[in-house]
Amino acid sequence: MRFPRQLTLLALAPALLAAPACVSVKSMMKSTPSAVITKRLPALEILADQGPLAMNDGALSEDPLKLFQQECSANLTEPTDSATYGYAKLVVKKVKTVRTGRGLQGFQVFTFLLPAVVGVPLEWYKTTLQAEVQVSDAAGNLLGSYVGSGSSEVKVAMYHGYSQTTAPRLADIIALRGAMAQIRPQLDTATARLRPLLLAGGSVDNPTLPSSSMVTGSR
Repeated sequence: MRFPRQLTLLALAPALLAAPACVSVKSMMKSTPSAVITKRLPALEILADQGPLAMNDGALSEDPLKLFQQECSANLTEPTDSATYGYAKLVVKKVKTVRTGRGLQGFQVFTFLLPAVVGVPLEWYKTTLQAEVQVSDAAGNLLGSYVGSGSSEVKVAMYHGYSQTTAPRLADIIALRGAMAQIRPQLDTATARLRPLLLAGGSVDNPTLPSSSMVTGSR
């Protein structure tokens, strides 16, 4: 018994949608924007709380901490291998991801996926996210909190886009980077006040450098 070609493509569609896309998400994880603040903060313990992002199907549990560590190292804090003078904690407060264009997938299947072959997206993942950076001294006293929002729109496509397994993670990462980009100038303005307070508070007992790491929240 022969199966119609449409049914064959329908059966193969999940594998096609999950196939590797043209760009790796790993490159996005490593591409921290270079936007150094005017006067860096002293070295800090870097923490992250993924909050509601833990319930999302996109970002991995370690992604917020890794991204924030990269942001601090590249743009916000001084390097050190001996002492830290407080804490910087990234907290994800709100997140929402929606998928649009899914109705096109059925149409694509029954047109032999030709639109996808020529570059028509199969769907989009859109994430909006709000995050907060909390800066505390060595005793844990909150010195300031700074809020930013980010958004993303990542398309699922066979060649000029991302796979269905990669797109949701990338959407979360881009939105999180967008939130940090809004927080960065706030810290730039606040550093004149924060820096002397952090130094006056002394160093953290038993610092975890050279790679500060603590993440809370779980799937």
